[in-house]
Amino acid sequence: MTEERFSPLHQAHLDAGASFTDFAGWMMPVRYSSDLAEHHAVRTAAGLFDLSHMGEILVLGPEASDALDYALAGKLSAIEIGQAKYSLLLSREGGIVDDLVVYRTGEDRYLVVANASNREAVAAELRDRCSPFDCEVQDESDDIALIAVQGPRAFEILTEVPGVRVDVLGELGYYRSAHGHYGDHAMLVARTGYTGEDGYELYLDPEAAPALWDALLETGAGAGLVPAGLASRDTLRLEAGMPLYGHELSLDTVPSQAGLGRVVNLKKEGDFVGRAAIEAGPDDGARVLVGLAAEGKRAGRADYPVFDGENEVGIITSGALSPTLGHPIAMAYVALESADLGTELFIDVRGTRIPATVVSLPFYKRKA
Repeated sequence: MTEERFSPLHQAHLDAGASFTDFAGWMMPVRYSSDLAEHHAVRTAAGLFDLSHMGEILVLGPEASDALDYALAGKLSAIEIGQAKYSLLLSREGGIVDDLVVYRTGEDRYLVVANASNREAVAAELRDRCSPFDCEVQDESDDIALIAVQGPRAFEILTEVPGVRVDVLGELGYYRSAHGHYGDHAMLVARTGYTGEDGYELYLDPEAAPALWDALLETGAGAGLVPAGLASRDTLRLEAGMPLYGHELSLDTVPSQAGLGRVVNLKKEGDFVGRAAIEAGPDDGARVLVGLAAEGKRAGRADYPVFDGENEVGIITSGALSPTLGHPIAMAYVALESADLGTELFIDVRGTRIPATVVSLPFYKRKA
């Protein structure tokens, strides 16, 4: 039996009256007040998320770039110091072991951020794949806390927090990171996120995380900042069309099925794990990921079947009544012949067929 794990911010969540859920063996806050209130706060002001359950794995050494080019689907050697890149760790059969964000934090130093449920698998695969190269793989997950500030007022709030020093914060572009400090503690500040809004992710010493969490909430209270749990994070990422491992992504999914063919760089020199399988393409009849929009208030949920006429052609992977748009949305894998934009399908919602239309992803995109 796996022992429950707790974030370094667990006491802060208890004090705030959070409700908890088990997530990959971690007891994490699912909500503090209401899912809707937290969702709307992120869209209109800002939300504060504890992401300390995520995995952080360092790859460093003279051949770190070459090692990651072999280990991952993207060309990590091409990104600049301070740049981040979304990438995939593929199996040799082309399935997705995990989707990752990789930060280049130095000439020969990368930070690979993995999903909590896949931390051990990613660390083990990276150690194996990087072993022929002159580099080291270090799982630093237990030594790093991760706090995210997401929403249109995130920058305003972060710049006003006492003790936060990031000299280039105002010039930091999207999917870029910079070194900073909170008090005496070093901190990596990344302009990345998983909500569809602008925002920042803060990597720092777990011992410093509770004080920073409290400082952020105190500073941001007047700007509408609220703590937000996993429930609102899920509806936010769904509206933004962002896949979730275990729902849209799995070992049985190849990138092109999930609309992630662009993440795989077949133009880079040399071999990488999964290349031959990707070049061969998906199996005949492989389903593809689409967005579905419906009317009314009854939403399709994960594992609900999708029909084209009388034929079952797919399955919902994520679905909800969209808090921002006010109507049901879902992501689903459907047969290729039912995947064209505008196709009218039906979601079986507990025995009732609900009409749904294939639409483009994302469902929601923030205004520039």
